[in-house]
Amino acid sequence: FLMECRDEYRYNVDAVDCLIRSHLVNLQQYDMHLANAMESGLNFMAVAFAMQLVQLYLVDDRHNNHVTESDLYHTIDMLARIATHSRTPPEGLTNLIELLRANHDPGVLVDRAPGGPTAHIHSGILQVRSRDFDDPPGLLEKTEFLLREWIQIHHSTPAGRDPSRAFSIFVQQMNGHGILKTDDLITRFFRLSTQMCVDLCYRFLTETPNTPTIVRAKCFHTLDAFVRLIALLVKHSGDAANTSTKINLLNKVLGIVAGVLLQDHDNRLTEFQQLPYHRIFIMLFLELNSPEAILEAINYQVLTAFCHTLHILRPAKAPGFAYAWLELVSHRVFIGRMLAITPQQKGWGMYAQLLIDLFKFLAPFLRNAELAKPVTLLYKGTLRVLLVLLHDFPEFLCDYHYGFCDVIPPNCIQMRNLILSAFPRNMRLPDPFTPNLKVDMLPEISHAPRVLTNFASMIQPMTFKKDLDSYLKARAPVTFLSELRSNLQVSNEPGMRYNIPLMNALVLYVGTQAISYIRSKGLTPNMSTIAHSAHMDIFQNLAVDLDTEGRYLFLNAIANQLRYPNSHTHYFSCTLLYLFAEANTEAIQEQITRVLLERLIVNRPHPWGLLITFIELIKNPTYKFWNHEFVHCAPEIEKLFESVARSCMVQKQVQPSQENELTE
Repeated sequence: FLMECRDEYRYNVDAVDCLIRSHLVNLQQYDMHLANAMESGLNFMAVAFAMQLVQLYLVDDRHNNHVTESDLYHTIDMLARIATHSRTPPEGLTNLIELLRANHDPGVLVDRAPGGPTAHIHSGILQVRSRDFDDPPGLLEKTEFLLREWIQIHHSTPAGRDPSRAFSIFVQQMNGHGILKTDDLITRFFRLSTQMCVDLCYRFLTETPNTPTIVRAKCFHTLDAFVRLIALLVKHSGDAANTSTKINLLNKVLGIVAGVLLQDHDNRLTEFQQLPYHRIFIMLFLELNSPEAILEAINYQVLTAFCHTLHILRPAKAPGFAYAWLELVSHRVFIGRMLAITPQQKGWGMYAQLLIDLFKFLAPFLRNAELAKPVTLLYKGTLRVLLVLLHDFPEFLCDYHYGFCDVIPPNCIQMRNLILSAFPRNMRLPDPFTPNLKVDMLPEISHAPRVLTNFASMIQPMTFKKDLDSYLKARAPVTFLSELRSNLQVSNEPGMRYNIPLMNALVLYVGTQAISYIRSKGLTPNMSTIAHSAHMDIFQNLAVDLDTEGRYLFLNAIANQLRYPNSHTHYFSCTLLYLFAEANTEAIQEQITRVLLERLIVNRPHPWGLLITFIELIKNPTYKFWNHEFVHCAPEIEKLFESVARSCMVQKQVQPSQENELTE
């Protein structure tokens, strides 16, 4: 319908947006159609529409759950070409492409180079999902015959003893049937084989009577043989020196399996079965990560291919595959390869993106506390993955804490605490309960932490960023503070009033600029040096001017920086205490207390910076904490404060640990 209707409907952004958000558009096909419709820039209406669509999903609403860069891969590619090759590109196009580049995190799973890995994955998906393919006569029968033949060869004893000889005999058979003549025939062979393997599994799964163990064994008998065939063809395609042939084939096959999965998911709905796809992906991953020189040479490209595929199949796109998806992402070999074995932390950005995909999917359920049993299961699984990461890869959580907290809803206190409690393994945390602990004297407190998210690029639109920088330099324009709230507010709907990613980016950006400014004067951040500056003007304005919802989000953004000893933790701890001391109403002080307290009353672990801030607040007489009315407003609240205070005041001998238990 979208491809054939009249132009006024076809290029109506609101209508198309509504259809996309209702999951009524096959984005892979639509992306190809839109790229072609632009006619290399000759169809002005299509170009203007594509620009609006890209602006909507990838700039204005970057954190939407419906469309990512890889979904509009061909559209972006065509717009970039028009911007480069057209004598007079449409107004605003060059700026839009630059914005996309500025926002583009190199770790994000999308490859915009024409012919890059995602191009092969997407073409694999398209070949399954496009309606207009007719297989040559007899291909179905040939594929079925060859697949049966291979399964038999694979499980026979001679093949087990000499697999390479068995494989070369089978390749000759494939050649004899003409399967290896063209790329198109190989692709069709893999598509038909995947569909046959999946159909067979559905047959086994619906047979009665059946026991799970027997059904699995039957399914795996076929699937494992098919996976071995894929792995051998990938390994032996092209010559040893030509790695791109191997990778292109792998990407194409992963795209085909993903395409079959998505089509199956759309058609079968609640009858969809994850088992065959999970088995294909995990066994293929393990096969291609075995310790062989030929595979080690292409290992990074193999990891990239799997990450792109998992990103395309993220839970928001295929909710029926979510459990298997989490199993794959949290598999010890996958985590080990992505976070430990791959040199120079090259897998970290891609793995972080997959976790963000998971958090984004869970967010609406968690935000509304709608945890039906299936979601609870996924949530518990997510917490367990975070515990593994906290224990084995704390530096990874340290580096990406910002990007993760950006997509975790404000009410998910324990999940966020797990991320914020991470600290580098080579650091010994000072005991926060030490009497008279001099935080500003700690050697680590002057070091800035690594934040591997480009948070400055999230401060949009560019005019707002320009005014912000100008205000930080010269406290001008004078209207900046009075307009600040309206820049952060996006609607009047309670619970959805504010642009949370913009709030988070603004807080961290202003804080890091403040630290640089104080250092440039040869000083270090403390309660007196952070005061009376453009940076503190902004923070005090937000504390006073925002309503309860906005202030809560603002204080949360500050509390998200209270982590292990570093310059950000120190600055934001001082800032929170300063805002408490200088507050013009008790409501602000009560909200600061709430934000700290709600993070402390959940199960451990608790971030170090959170503990030192709260201990300082209740122990230092300057803040007159115990004189405030909200501390004594109800007997149960008073008891709560006293019990938290008791546990904070008592000097503990225990070193805070990354391994604290987490009760479910």
